[in-house]
Amino acid sequence: MQAPDFWAHANTLSRLLSPAAFVYGRVADWRRRRQNPWQASVPIICVGNIVAGGAGKTPVVLSLLARLRESGLDAHALTRGYGGRETGPLRVAPERHGAGDVGDEALLLARAAPTWVARDRPAGAQAAIAAGAEAIVMDDGFQNDSLKKDVSLIVIDGGYGLGNGRVIPAGPLRETLATG
Repeated sequence: MQAPDFWAHANTLSRLLSPAAFVYGRVADWRRRRQNPWQASVPIICVGNIVAGGAGKTPVVLSLLARLRESGLDAHALTRGYGGRETGPLRVAPERHGAGDVGDEALLLARAAPTWVARDRPAGAQAAIAAGAEAIVMDDGFQNDSLKKDVSLIVIDGGYGLGNGRVIPAGPLRETLATG
């Protein structure tokens, strides 16, 4: 996602969009409070961010998967499949699926560990557990509270930071810093 220039610094446009950002934040808080997250029988580690767009989550997920698998755990990746048309739950097979099916990040993850694409995160976790997952590392999903996370790690792009510090559409934040 290419962030608009005005998200980088506070300016007139970001101030004008602040009322819409307030509404966006309230709706996000309301959605989060009404969730009843599903509790998995294995540890769920979420790698997310609070800024819209890329922040380097996938390399962190790959590192965590490698460490967990080196320690003897059958760790699986779970992703929404951004950019792909499949809704899942679907185990990614790089020899069968393309980026148009599951997204490019899912293909990258699947080369390192069993990877599941699921827009319904609890269904994806259930499929991974049924296939033998002893731990699940989610690539993104910090704002998705349908699945209880045991650990959440926030990745922030050191160069971009938090932009102008405002919530969408006035800035790049998916939620307020206090909520995140």
